[in-house]
Amino acid sequence: MAVVVTGIGLVSALGTSAELTWRRLLNGDSAIALRQPFATLPPRPLAMCGKQPMRLDDLFSTALSDVLQDAGLSPPLPNCGVVVGSSRGYQAQWEQFLTTGKIANWAGSLPHMGAMNVARHIGSQGPVIAPMAACATGLWAIAQAKELIRSGQCDRVLVGAAEAAITPLALTGFEQMRALAATGCYPFDQQREGLVLGEGAALLMLESETVAQARSAHVYGHLLGAGLTADANHISAPDATSYKGGLTAIRTCLQRSHLTPEDVDLIHAHGTSTVLNDAYETALIQQMFPEQPWVTGTKGSTGHTLGASGAFGVVVCLLALQNQVVPPCVGLKHPAFDLRLAQTAVHVSLSTALCFSFGFGGQNVVMAIRHP
Repeated sequence: MAVVVTGIGLVSALGTSAELTWRRLLNGDSAIALRQPFATLPPRPLAMCGKQPMRLDDLFSTALSDVLQDAGLSPPLPNCGVVVGSSRGYQAQWEQFLTTGKIANWAGSLPHMGAMNVARHIGSQGPVIAPMAACATGLWAIAQAKELIRSGQCDRVLVGAAEAAITPLALTGFEQMRALAATGCYPFDQQREGLVLGEGAALLMLESETVAQARSAHVYGHLLGAGLTADANHISAPDATSYKGGLTAIRTCLQRSHLTPEDVDLIHAHGTSTVLNDAYETALIQQMFPEQPWVTGTKGSTGHTLGASGAFGVVVCLLALQNQVVPPCVGLKHPAFDLRLAQTAVHVSLSTALCFSFGFGGQNVVMAIRHP
């Protein structure tokens, strides 16, 4: 059963809508700036949606309103499934508890409550799933949602992820790992120095092609197959010896999508701007795609939204296919790798894109998207 995307809701540090984020991305804008949201911690480059760190529910609320409007749907949607994740969830509220001894609405801060809040808002009485798979959460959620439709359990699923990642613990933890950048985010660049935390939300409305056609819905693109694997290798580092997990994820995705490597026109890379990740992804691409598709990454513009980043990537792929343009890999000035990296917006014929996500613990997800 064909699965299509009929609505997009996006909140990023670049803007509070998919349209604004996309326009600024094509211009090569970056929302990363030196910020100090916590007086006890030094300033760091961050990609924030406002002057203060965002609340998770506010991110979901804005993206939810936009995706419903874009899809031309209104609550109640009792038969709509919900697959909405976050790798950090309500961590900010729990950190506040550690410092004050108090937490507002304890039950509402449990890890699955973001998905439940979305489900309640649309009146869903279908399956509600709240995946957590580190930085692969968003793409993992979309793969799960697609299967709910493909298997016939749902005709329509609201899917995506949000991340309110800028908290003292997150900043301190990534700093202890020496993963944070000091000046900015430069994916695949010779001077890359680490990741920059960002916040945001990306929600998509998925429908069976039959249902979408019956209501004459606008279709952004088709979701094809996905490859999901785990390295079982290290708490944070990718398996850069055998590359087995990443390569298997790509091969499985292509096989399930009935694609060859030569069919792929664009890859939205995970592109964290860390030394290990960018080298790892380069090796995967060079091994699997000898004809060099276009490669881009958006974290130099929006920051790393952790669990939401895969959903962000799918939105970017859909808009790239719809507009027939490869968005620039913002922050890239001096490429460190022999890849077909876009440094400015490139207008070109595009039919099929892959989106990569790699998460701590060795989570690997690759998804294929086709132009309608």
